[in-house]
Amino acid sequence: MPSEIVHNPDQYMTALRTIIAGGRKRIGLLLGAGASAGMKKEDGSYPLIPAVAGLTKIVLDELKADYGKQIAELKKELAPKDDIETLLSRIRSLAKVIGLAKIHDLDGPGYAKFSERVCEEIGKVVTVTLPATGSAYGDIVTWITGAGRDHPIEIFTTNYDLLLEEALERVRAPYFDGFTGGREPFFDPVTVSNNDLPARWTRLWKLHGSLGWCSNSKDEVIRTGKDNARHLVFPEHLKYEQTQKAPYAALLDRLRAFLATPDTLLISIGFSFADAHISARIDEGLAANPSASVFAFQFQKLADETCARELGRRLPNFSVYARDAALVNGSEGPWRVPSELPSKDWGPIRSSYWSAPSGGGQNEFTLGAIEPFARFFSASRSTQVFVTPAAPAAAAAPIAPASEVA
Repeated sequence: MPSEIVHNPDQYMTALRTIIAGGRKRIGLLLGAGASAGMKKEDGSYPLIPAVAGLTKIVLDELKADYGKQIAELKKELAPKDDIETLLSRIRSLAKVIGLAKIHDLDGPGYAKFSERVCEEIGKVVTVTLPATGSAYGDIVTWITGAGRDHPIEIFTTNYDLLLEEALERVRAPYFDGFTGGREPFFDPVTVSNNDLPARWTRLWKLHGSLGWCSNSKDEVIRTGKDNARHLVFPEHLKYEQTQKAPYAALLDRLRAFLATPDTLLISIGFSFADAHISARIDEGLAANPSASVFAFQFQKLADETCARELGRRLPNFSVYARDAALVNGSEGPWRVPSELPSKDWGPIRSSYWSAPSGGGQNEFTLGAIEPFARFFSASRSTQVFVTPAAPAAAAAPIAPASEVA
């Protein structure tokens, strides 16, 4: 009878901590909506920015008085995928093609106005600032700036907010987002593709656009420097045509080029892998370059992370670390923590990724949430910042690890 496949989180986190503590590995971060949603507000409540479902509800509730009929009919057409980005894609498509004809009692110019209102409301929701002291993004920036690096850290994010920019600017950490200039910064695809800035400059790639981006008179995307820009630019990610235009084509090409580089590690947090155009490039990149790897830290249980789980089953260099289980080298199994520690000082470190949920219950893997994830990274060069838990974690019998990470 074949033995049960189990995974030892100590093994994987020991290897990961070694990798991120130094500055020699080429590392990228992929941050999804769950990253901003997992951070607390100044008053300690959650979320700082709602995830896609929450954002959709807030925006549509605000627009219901003026566009209730159109919202209801479009949601019927697009069901079950009726999130705000999918709705916006459909609204913009109608604005472009129907002219003066009417669909759901609204003509083309009416849908163009509807699109602007959607962008305005999204802008209101995501225009927030980090807490004055202590934030997950601040911890990530601490990790980025805490070591001399042979290669720059590259951050790929689908979020529209300016929280990463704020965290970098607070500590005067230089970064490049693809735009250059003073009065109306323009997108420079040559610099993005050549990647020839110093390694100390973090690369920040906003794959789904950003607050402050808008179109000028030449229909070129520029960065205004204002977080309350009226017209937000979105890639309408279900539409092939839009993602082939600048700057989105160049940013997605940068993701592909990053994964094509030998000995590259992309670490994701807060990303579901449901965005087909991004997941497809990751799939292609890992299939073509076996020396590249993705570590996907997921918030839910493994069975609920369907998109990440599918990639992990097909690609041996795509690892999934979920709340209750892991999928590594194509092998899926529950977490099992051995009674022995990897070293005498490892107890406090183990408690940073393996602990009971706030509501009580059995210990689980916690790095699928942005705040413990960021603390683990910022503390990777020291054991002194970890606090030993009051009670020891529940122990399991020693096991043979399923596979190596690095």
